[in-house]
Amino acid sequence: MIAVLTGGTGGAKFVDGLRQIVPPEELTLIVNTGDDLIWWGLYMSPDLDSIAYVLAGLLSKERGWGVKGDTFYCLQAMGDLGQPIWFHVGDRDLAVHLLRSKLMAEGKTLSEATKEIASRLGVTAKILPMTNSRVESRIGTPVGELSFEEYFVQRWYQDPVQSVHFAGAAEAQPAPGVVDAIMSANAILLAPSNPVTSIGPILAVPGIREALRETQAPVVAVSPIVGGAPVAGPAGILMAAQGLPVSIAGVAQAYRDFLDLLVVDTRDAAAAEKLRETGFHVQCARTVMKTAEDKAQLARAVVALISGASTAPASTD
Repeated sequence: MIAVLTGGTGGAKFVDGLRQIVPPEELTLIVNTGDDLIWWGLYMSPDLDSIAYVLAGLLSKERGWGVKGDTFYCLQAMGDLGQPIWFHVGDRDLAVHLLRSKLMAEGKTLSEATKEIASRLGVTAKILPMTNSRVESRIGTPVGELSFEEYFVQRWYQDPVQSVHFAGAAEAQPAPGVVDAIMSANAILLAPSNPVTSIGPILAVPGIREALRETQAPVVAVSPIVGGAPVAGPAGILMAAQGLPVSIAGVAQAYRDFLDLLVVDTRDAAAAEKLRETGFHVQCARTVMKTAEDKAQLARAVVALISGASTAPASTD
């Protein structure tokens, strides 16, 4: 079994590649919920939904989120009624949020609701939220503290970042099955997701980072930084705000206490050699995913490297 820590569009692309080469029953996805929000009175979990949609073959490739071929009549009507519409929710996407909110109002946990939604979408891989507790990524800016979606979607990540924290994480517990998946996996993969606000919230839940340190399985991360810049989004801004270099070295530093292997893009070959000199195990591959074949090729390369990673000691520098 392969356990994958994932979040954001980079994570969804990587999972799209994995699903092409790994039987779904051998995949367990541990998903960021720090982006979750209440919108129009409904509980929304963007990263859980993106993973469910990609595994069901429903994810919009054009947008990288939401359902392919969706319409936005409800969004338009809500705007006509004077309601906020900066968080774009499609009509088919809205049905999933309605079902999740209904299930949770009936007393089901986020894990239970996620399992039922995945089943109804025909997904056989296991999707686990990082926690059933409410954890929210909060971004400190000169205009005040913002939720991640306010910072990223509403304000297009234009505000200077002064701080990042995960409200509620200290009191949270891993969702059922999360620690077991890490401890029993044959390999653990960290998707090329934002290390601060996509993977960071998962690692902030007490017990998860400790499990990654203790597992006997190789832990392999794919860098979302290529040539000193993020492939997309605010990863670089957020890494700098956390004191991490915006480079493959910064990604390695974020995961240094449990990482066995870092996979970086071939364009970072020179930086990879320097990073090896500090004790990290680094391999190069083509990591930029523009096509379905790019995704599958990266997934194949990472899976092929797993056996080598199992013999490489993790760096603790």
